[in-house]
Amino acid sequence: MGKENEARHKVRLADIAEKLGVSIVTVSKAIADKEGVGEDLRTRIKAVAAQLGYEQKNRSVQAAKSGDCTGNIGVMIPSHFFERSTSFYWSMYNALSRELIKRGYYAIMEQLSSKDEFDLVLPQTVQNHKVDGVIMLGQTSEDYARFFIRHYKNNVFLDFYVDDMDCDSVTTDNFYGEYQLTRHLIDQGHRKILYVGNFNATTSITDRFMGYMKAMLENGLKAGLDDIINDRNQKGLYEPLQLPQELPSAFVCNCDETARRLVTLLREKGLSVPNDISVVGFDNFLADGQDSKPALTTIEVDPVSMARIAVDILVKKINGEPYTHGHTVISGKMLLRDSVRKI
Repeated sequence: MGKENEARHKVRLADIAEKLGVSIVTVSKAIADKEGVGEDLRTRIKAVAAQLGYEQKNRSVQAAKSGDCTGNIGVMIPSHFFERSTSFYWSMYNALSRELIKRGYYAIMEQLSSKDEFDLVLPQTVQNHKVDGVIMLGQTSEDYARFFIRHYKNNVFLDFYVDDMDCDSVTTDNFYGEYQLTRHLIDQGHRKILYVGNFNATTSITDRFMGYMKAMLENGLKAGLDDIINDRNQKGLYEPLQLPQELPSAFVCNCDETARRLVTLLREKGLSVPNDISVVGFDNFLADGQDSKPALTTIEVDPVSMARIAVDILVKKINGEPYTHGHTVISGKMLLRDSVRKI
């Protein structure tokens, strides 16, 4: 009898969903007798649940019965990412939305205003119990991130992280990606290489700069905070680029959008990329209509894999299932194109 009871406790909503080829949300609604599931399917789900020995003491079922299970996931994006004409985060949101649909959830986007971020206000979707969990897409202030972790547990940070034991986050491998790009420039004969990006703006830019630093220092080349050209302010809004009086032979940019702005500025100064100066980016993302010549050497980020893993972590948290806790890093791929010249 003891073994039978133990087996019952191990049965999860995910086991029932997998057996029937339906979503966890559908199973949860069926067992909780909520609307949105046909009677034939509800009967089949309950039959399989009984066959597997599923007990309704499961936390997800209790949530569904109390009306807390919505089938929605919030995707919160700081508003300053929408103040540009375009944003890498649109492509990330689309990847998340598609992945959530595969898992039986709907994405609800909410912008985090600068005021709410400063005042430490929870998202309206959370306050009004409209979502089962939240994916925070894009860097917030550290104060807000820690506040959010303390007051709302069903969360995952995407494309940034904070040094907190309770934080679950997913990012691309920013450090190694920028290290690879800088090493490539060095292998092509470049020795004076400057970095373009605001070191303190996001954890992604910080880690990318540190990858640049590692490649430079291990090759005996000068690199430090004095070798940074800012591209944005602390709120993440782009600012005009200021070229140094003594130009390097190459620039390492924190993203492709900044790299493209730099290429345009160099052209205005009568300089050619890569004939006069080489430029590399990061993300492999440019908005439609942006000049793509020369094609940028860059790191291709994998938004589909990042979205899939972030969604998987959050769904497991919601359903009380085991998952890998902490910071998950997804590898990118270096793309060698036309913006770098061998010296």
